[in-house]
Amino acid sequence: MGESSSSVSLDVERISFGGKEHYIHTHHGPVSVAVYGDHDKPALITYPDIALNYMSCFQGLFFCPEAASLLLHNFCVYHISPPGHELGAAPISTNVPVLTVDELADQVADVLDFFGLSSVMCMGVTAGAYILTLFATKYRERVLGLILVSPLCKAPSWTEWFYNKVMSNLLYYYGSCSMVKEHLLQRFFSKEVRGSSHVPESDIVQACRTLLEEKQSTNIWHFLQSINWRHDLTESLKQLECRTLIFVGENSTFHSEAVHMTSKIDRRYCALVEVQACGSLVTEEQPHAMLIPMEYFLMGYGLYRPSQLNLSPRSPLSPTCISPELLSPESMGIKLKPIKTRMSLEV
Repeated sequence: MGESSSSVSLDVERISFGGKEHYIHTHHGPVSVAVYGDHDKPALITYPDIALNYMSCFQGLFFCPEAASLLLHNFCVYHISPPGHELGAAPISTNVPVLTVDELADQVADVLDFFGLSSVMCMGVTAGAYILTLFATKYRERVLGLILVSPLCKAPSWTEWFYNKVMSNLLYYYGSCSMVKEHLLQRFFSKEVRGSSHVPESDIVQACRTLLEEKQSTNIWHFLQSINWRHDLTESLKQLECRTLIFVGENSTFHSEAVHMTSKIDRRYCALVEVQACGSLVTEEQPHAMLIPMEYFLMGYGLYRPSQLNLSPRSPLSPTCISPELLSPESMGIKLKPIKTRMSLEV
């Protein structure tokens, strides 16, 4: 753990689901970070979507044995929660100023400073993917790679802005009512797992619904307001030089956004994986579909699953360790056009 400074300090820390949760005061307010693993290993930063935290956004991926062995063997994982999205968070007053997306990205930099991390791998989902992409454009030297799931990169369309505005008003006046929860579940999951009048909801949707009931509505409102006033990153994407792996569900509301983002990043550094019969939250709905592309992606950094290499990485990642022949999407095992993978769905 890095030493605290006058502007970034540790507030409280507690044990949480096998990891240690830290409350850190940043330049723009407190933020919760749950840390799992050996601090001597390379760092993986995660950031969830609206109304989610690391347990509801990344649990499916990290509970998948093959993915867990790949990620936890190679990284110390730092799960950053948006302000007020951590487990048991107190409500944030609506009188507290809403943070801009740039301020949220700067919070990530403060977290890295606190833990003494010079450069990191990043994994984000939708709104969280936007924050980490923005962080990568502002602090290019601190990001070694991006793994993005159904990412946002443009300013909201009028349709998205309108729906978010309606949801913001519902949150403000009525809290996490049934309409808000249904809208969020549609944002996260495909119809196949949301169920219908004839087919019950899947376990992952039921679990997410339960977790949404525990969230503070004003805290969701704050993050939604920030994201609804985000700016377009398209021009900045052209300057990104870190390798980027993008996953998007075939049925994701943000499918076109992911395709647009892929087209704007240098094709030498970016690949897109489309997951069939899946919504935006690939990490929960079809985490197995992420395994093989992530394996090839991380091989470019000299990182392998423990069955392939028994040595555990003990030093920060460095771009110099990437073999030149692994820099192209073809050598990552990923085609330049979207790959479609289909996973069998449990009924």
